[in-house]
Amino acid sequence: MPLDSTDIRILNELQKDSSMSNVELAKRVHLSPSPCLMRVKSLRDRGIIRNYVALADPKLLGLDLNVFISISLKEQSKAALAEFEKCISEHDEVMECYLMTGDSDYLIRVAISDIGALEKFILEQLTPIPGIEKIRSSFALKQVRYKTALPLPK
Repeated sequence: MPLDSTDIRILNELQKDSSMSNVELAKRVHLSPSPCLMRVKSLRDRGIIRNYVALADPKLLGLDLNVFISISLKEQSKAALAEFEKCISEHDEVMECYLMTGDSDYLIRVAISDIGALEKFILEQLTPIPGIEKIRSSFALKQVRYKTALPLPK
């Protein structure tokens, strides 16, 4: 079932603030509370809304560095990729992990406190993962834009 304009308004509002009450959401999207709740439930049941989260401020938690790490594997077999993905998923510091095309096999983003913690993470957590051939790090000097809301159809 495709999204209609009301579903899109609901998603826009929830992507801004998912902690609002159903009554407040209903007001913002010009519905009564019961139909609004049914639509939100439908969006959840269809998997369009996956989760509700609280976004913490990394700086206030002492996570001052955002580091992008390119990781090349020795081989690209299905088993090697699956083993790497299993291992990398076990580390809380890893915020995102993408299988890439081109020169590097994976790109991960790590939220970490400082250079010492990064060195420890690379030496003690990454290098023991079987099959890693090369690790290259790039530091984010400044976060120009960060958002969690996905672009929705107009």
